[in-house]
Amino acid sequence: MKQIVFTAVERAELVEAEGFLQPLAPSEVEGRTLFTAVSAGTELHSYGPNEAEKRQYPVKPGYAATFRAEAVGAEIAHIRPGDILFTSGRHASRQRARASHTAPVPAGLPPEKAVITRLMGVSWSTLATTRARPPARVAVTGLGPVGHLAAQIFRTAGYEVLAVDPDGRRREWAAAKGIAPVLPAMPLEDPAWRRKLDLVVECSGHEAAVLDACRMVRKRGEVVLVGVPWVRKTDIYAHEILRHVFYDFVDLRSGWEWEVPDLPTDFRSGSRMEIFAAGMRWLADGRVDVDDLYATVSPFEAQMAYQDLARGRAERLITLFDWREAEA
Repeated sequence: MKQIVFTAVERAELVEAEGFLQPLAPSEVEGRTLFTAVSAGTELHSYGPNEAEKRQYPVKPGYAATFRAEAVGAEIAHIRPGDILFTSGRHASRQRARASHTAPVPAGLPPEKAVITRLMGVSWSTLATTRARPPARVAVTGLGPVGHLAAQIFRTAGYEVLAVDPDGRRREWAAAKGIAPVLPAMPLEDPAWRRKLDLVVECSGHEAAVLDACRMVRKRGEVVLVGVPWVRKTDIYAHEILRHVFYDFVDLRSGWEWEVPDLPTDFRSGSRMEIFAAGMRWLADGRVDVDDLYATVSPFEAQMAYQDLARGRAERLITLFDWREAEA
């Protein structure tokens, strides 16, 4: 089995890895990987230098895969060899997962598009937990892969969406998908928007964006932190944010995607596996459009792919690894 591994700071290698050491469990399914999706935020954080963490190598990245089932556990009746499945798998040429943690790729949906449902799920958890209901006004700040998809998801769900990112190319990608308005900064002085937002989905991880969001939401409006604040970027004091939280009744909370359970549970609606299945349906019928947003790269070129992402040279918003020839 081949696997992408970070072996040192800014060093990604495709290595020979041990296969699965234990026999296939009755509840598991295994098969050859088709595509994996790069999480630019989480994986670049592990790939690049970080003096605040004493990182231990090797690091095995990845959390989104589509694969073709080859071996199916004895307890599984709904999956057959040859079925194409999605799972939250690593960047490796083979996948093994509990059947309950896989979702079938809809007929007609290319597996390279299907794997993007994992990136959709990051903000969909906020959609599942927010008090704001359509046609509420929502702002999405930070239009990387997660933020761009969030803007499409909330628009499709019936919200009025404002998208914000200082990067011109990201704004162009959003505008090309019909997101409007798309602005380089929050319209802090625009009376049409100021204190009229019910929800801000903050996907940049930048503390200035959090402060602006707190200035923009209405009383009891929500600011949900989807983007991870990996590093400090400004000299903003916490007091500046806390004043808005206290005096303007801002509901500032984490956008932790695992707030939604992996699997359906009694007395609670929604689960992450149901979200991934719904995301693939929305991709299949065009409610979320990712055409021209992703590029496929051979895992043999992993180092180049991560360097391009880290240096802002990636040609598309989303990077996928194509594993179909990795073991040919």
